[in-house]
Amino acid sequence: MAIDLFSIGRFTVHGYGLMIGIGFLAAVFVGSYLAKKSGLSDNDFVNMAMFVLIIGFLGGKLLHVIVEFRAFLEDPLSVIGSEGFVVYGGIITGIATIYAYCRIKKLEFIRYIDLFAASVPINQALGRIGCLLAGCCYGKRTTSGFSLVFPERCCAPAGVPLLPTQPIMAAGNFIIFAVLVVLWLRGYDKKKGLMTSLYLIMYSVGRFFIEFLRDDERGSVGVLSTSQFISLFIFAAGSVLLFIALSKDKRSKVSGENDN
Repeated sequence: MAIDLFSIGRFTVHGYGLMIGIGFLAAVFVGSYLAKKSGLSDNDFVNMAMFVLIIGFLGGKLLHVIVEFRAFLEDPLSVIGSEGFVVYGGIITGIATIYAYCRIKKLEFIRYIDLFAASVPINQALGRIGCLLAGCCYGKRTTSGFSLVFPERCCAPAGVPLLPTQPIMAAGNFIIFAVLVVLWLRGYDKKKGLMTSLYLIMYSVGRFFIEFLRDDERGSVGVLSTSQFISLFIFAAGSVLLFIALSKDKRSKVSGENDN
């Protein structure tokens, strides 16, 4: 259950939902700005973002159902109606949505996926603050002073010190966002695939290690959590894409020198 921020009559504003909404609007604002700076269509970006919001949410919820399949079989509505969401499900279905849109509209997929890679981390960062307000994605118990204590009515165990995994994940996403936006504004967006590869690598590495500190139910594959298992493939995909992006850039430089 999320922490309620305030109520107006019967209308209650939940911290988790509010931060997800603010994060989405922030990502759209940043993406539109970067699109205009690079000669891409901000209208198409916004359209894609709306589709990604809907389909990506369904993808994240679907992966959550898969991860919590036993609980789903026992009580389907409690799993579907919960705030559970697996980010990787949203990322994978989001990428597929952007690809389909670009194919239909005959747009350059790699340029727009790079645009999303640079703008989405701000959404994820603010979303993790929403996780903090809801108490989900909580850390292991600790005796360290570097901890959080959650009140009653949160997803996290109440009244016990827990590792602050949500602020750590938020900070990590803010760092990824800052790195990619700075690179974009310095012209590195011209290296097609670079932004996406760096995002996939940085996010998967951070996600792999933060999982060791978490203590919420999130499924497992052998000794790894579901997200850690997926992170291995995301990291591999990002590494291959980075190699391709840098190789293309090197070949274009050689070609340019030969033309001179």
